[in-house]
Amino acid sequence: MTPERFNGPAPLLVGVMPKQHPEVLKTAATLAARLSAPLVCAYVDEASYLVEWDPARSAHRLSLHPEQNDEDIRAVTNELKADIERSLAAVPAGSPQVEWTLRTLAGDPARALARLAAESNAPMIIVGTSEKGLSHRIAEALNGSVGHWLAHHQSRPVLVVPYRRPAHEDRE
Repeated sequence: MTPERFNGPAPLLVGVMPKQHPEVLKTAATLAARLSAPLVCAYVDEASYLVEWDPARSAHRLSLHPEQNDEDIRAVTNELKADIERSLAAVPAGSPQVEWTLRTLAGDPARALARLAAESNAPMIIVGTSEKGLSHRIAEALNGSVGHWLAHHQSRPVLVVPYRRPAHEDRE
């Protein structure tokens, strides 16, 4: 992991979440290596809301569930850091090393990612498609699709990485 400020090209922004399908981070890491660009990985804690936006630090947030303390967020952050490191290790040999950082944001995921992309001048936002399953469909129906909102409400290109399954398993 590197400091918040990068030298050279603007960083690519990738939305990350626990237990996300690995194609999202693998695609973002490979693209960042090919473009010699750093990577800003952003996790949005939906159980919090934004109190103050400070681009130099993580968002100042208040939890919607005060009993959920910073230990829970730290555990999620440590899990995400391990996932990011695994994905960067899988970048093809001979590629340049990718600088990266992880930001924890609060509030609505699509709007938080759009804010961070504007602040960091990211040339692209990378997100994954919704996971398969009824609970994910219900969540998307209630909250909307992050990729869809980003593609329609901000000016940066959005790369939506599909969840890939072998063709024989892609039936519902």
